[in-house]
Amino acid sequence: MRRLRNVKIVATLGPASSDYKTIRALFEVGADMFRLNMSHGTHAEHKVRYDIIRQIEADTGRPVAVLADLQGPKLRVGTFAFGAADLEEGEPFRFDLDPTEGDGHRVCLPHPEIFAALETGSRLLVNDGKIRLRVTACGPDFADCVVTVGGTISNRKGVNVPDVVLPLAALSAKDREDLEFACELGADWLALSFVQRPEDVIEAKALARGRAQVLSKIEKPQAERAFDEILKVSDGIMVARGDLGVELPVEAVPPIQKRLIRKCRAAAKPVIVATQMLESMIESPMPTRAEISDVATAIYEGADAIMLSAESAAGRYPVEAVQTMNAVARSVESDPTYRDIIEASRSAKRQTVADGIVAAAREIAETTDVSAICCYTQSGKTVALVCRERPRVPVIALSPITQTLRKLCLSWGVHAVRCDEVSRFKEAVVNAARAARDYGFADESHQIIVIAGVPFNVQGTTNILRVAPCDERLIYRTDPE
Repeated sequence: MRRLRNVKIVATLGPASSDYKTIRALFEVGADMFRLNMSHGTHAEHKVRYDIIRQIEADTGRPVAVLADLQGPKLRVGTFAFGAADLEEGEPFRFDLDPTEGDGHRVCLPHPEIFAALETGSRLLVNDGKIRLRVTACGPDFADCVVTVGGTISNRKGVNVPDVVLPLAALSAKDREDLEFACELGADWLALSFVQRPEDVIEAKALARGRAQVLSKIEKPQAERAFDEILKVSDGIMVARGDLGVELPVEAVPPIQKRLIRKCRAAAKPVIVATQMLESMIESPMPTRAEISDVATAIYEGADAIMLSAESAAGRYPVEAVQTMNAVARSVESDPTYRDIIEASRSAKRQTVADGIVAAAREIAETTDVSAICCYTQSGKTVALVCRERPRVPVIALSPITQTLRKLCLSWGVHAVRCDEVSRFKEAVVNAARAARDYGFADESHQIIVIAGVPFNVQGTTNILRVAPCDERLIYRTDPE
């Protein structure tokens, strides 16, 4: 019988992956979701890629998810008279609002919000933390600093301020335009950058108006500290290790990643692990052993998805990068240790009827000869609860709602299948059995578990668990109407 790869793969599209042939190849070798990075490219270019994704979806008959990743506010220094300046450790340096070109003593930092939040002792990190300064005095329009790690600072390099909560909205004017564009286009998920507080997520969800799910990128220390509150209002999470590793000591990132994954799983919300997973494959067809270990670690930890960025968007080997991720995932998931780790980290908290039903489904699947757990769903919430259990058998999500199926392409272990609306439970069981057989998860000699809610087509009514044969003749003989 067919075995499903549980962890999902997110591939970013870009100049190296913009045509039908390449995007179709990425999908066929394992990509489950495609990311449109709104930091790069025009709306017209993103629309072309989106249309190709939807054409592939139509051609293959399988739902495909689209993630629009919003840029977030970008904090950058101004320009220098000679394009750059060398900063020496121990030397003074000033940031201010003066638009005059900078030199080796000062430069414009055109963000009054930063000066409003800075305190003596705060750190300023420039160019991904390669240059580091500590504030010795500050006011509403300046910050006098001492250089703690020197280097060459050049035009418009990015600035990180890890020690304070900046009075900046997570959504810039550009982000608001991009959010509306992505929702109108039909994106299934929005990734929100620069999240510092739960109010940032609430604002984005209000603008999305239910047209797309909102996924919070955890890339600032403030977001990590407020994670429990951010998780409550988010539909999903991305552990964005790039900026997180700039603003925090790099050795702090692995334990944070592990904690966030466990909390997301306990909340039944999908989590993506992202950034530099196969970075060397931008230029090389062969990843490093350390990168393979990093990808494997995220899978062992129970992440719902792992993500490629520049590797698939601008690299020389986009298809090979997805193939590598797929191969690592299949190897890890066939390791008995993987099941030991996944099951040891299962949360036992159960509060609702639906919690109890999905837990029972997982236990039945582990103790009897069941080939798949099939869930009828409107919103996808019951499927998310099943995924939290991390069952040993495939999870088949059946829904008449295309948007729900696309959303579930991000969830661990789910195979999404479109079906017609049903009005009787027997119809649901028959459709589930057909889906299990048609997609190679079972044959007529097997049994499946069917989870549904009566009345049908109403959210939040999960109340039935049925162990059913895949032989339709037996279903018609034994199942109630």
